[in-house]
Amino acid sequence: MSANYIPQPDLEFIAEIRGLGGETLKKCYQCATCSVACPIAPEGSPFPRKEMIAASWGLKDKLISNGDIWLCHNCGDCTDMCPRGAAPGDVLAAVRSAAITEYATPKSLAKAVNDPSKLPYLLGIPAAWFALLAIITMGFGGTMEKIFHFLFGDALGGRLHWSHAHEGAEQVIAHANFVSTWFVDMTFVPLAIFATVVFFLALKRFIVDIHDNAVLEGKTDKTSLDYKALLISIKNIIPMVMKHDKFTQCGSNKERATPHMMVLFAFIGLFIVTAVCGIMLYVGGYAGPYPQLNPIKWLANIAGVALVIGSGLMIKSRLTNKEQITTYKDWFILGIVFALGVSGMLAEMTRLAEIAWLSYFFYWIHLIAIFNLFAFLPYSKLAHIVYRTVAMGYADYANRK
Repeated sequence: MSANYIPQPDLEFIAEIRGLGGETLKKCYQCATCSVACPIAPEGSPFPRKEMIAASWGLKDKLISNGDIWLCHNCGDCTDMCPRGAAPGDVLAAVRSAAITEYATPKSLAKAVNDPSKLPYLLGIPAAWFALLAIITMGFGGTMEKIFHFLFGDALGGRLHWSHAHEGAEQVIAHANFVSTWFVDMTFVPLAIFATVVFFLALKRFIVDIHDNAVLEGKTDKTSLDYKALLISIKNIIPMVMKHDKFTQCGSNKERATPHMMVLFAFIGLFIVTAVCGIMLYVGGYAGPYPQLNPIKWLANIAGVALVIGSGLMIKSRLTNKEQITTYKDWFILGIVFALGVSGMLAEMTRLAEIAWLSYFFYWIHLIAIFNLFAFLPYSKLAHIVYRTVAMGYADYANRK
């Protein structure tokens, strides 16, 4: 039996939801068509009707900690069938965006990522940083080589040059001669650690909150949290996430599953490429650029093309689907992902064409895009991959049928 709940309306939260893309919220008159129409809502305590009620009343505490908002895949069935045009899917997307900001640390950075006026800073700071690193790499290579040998010794220094450019590699252009690989790794490794820590702190609160909410609303038979069992459940639903099983159950916008999967698998492929190249460099002493016939290069090129096509199709869908609400947070992450793929491919193509200055320029853009992806991952819309996976794992663990 669920416990008593004392409502705590928050008018500012209602305004926040409407500003994040849920401006149709107040059109809802609680007919429950959305819950009936949703093909993936469980029969017992279905969504999104109760979430629409909570959003209309400004019950932030009840919504942010509700794991059900992450079980919604915003496929559009409920929005298409809503007789009032309340767009429940878009409202829940806005609630999820608010939840990401709520759990993020620091919140000021999360708000900056969703603020268009802060975009020049989000792009300008890494642009200036990598420009400085390029100046040091290209203008003070001799000095840095001496420092490199002093810090790491002759054994390592003789095997791995400061620039990490392989002398016998394909073509004469190497991006490590523009921005040293050491500088790149010294930038992105701490950023990756930072994003991981932010996610860890957020998920620690998130899991406790969605469990408490499930107990409060009587949606689980678990009275306490067993983290080992929860991890097993998360592991078990990963194949479902990879195949987008829930998304493809929906009737509307089912075609959106393909570009989403292309982007997902592109990132997985690029992660594998990065890991293999790192091992080859720091363990095997083999620096790039790799020949085009190298298998790891095949994977990199295939993943890069998939990233460009997948994100391009998602942008096209946003531009052509006038009924789907698209906000700044959507364009920010789509722009970063598309720029990441395009700049990477163009940097390689111009390198092969032996146009050094243009290849270096595209590589600079590429580094800026990677910085934005890494540094702001816990705050951008892309964070929903992590939260949704955990929420789906919890639903499985908690017997939320």
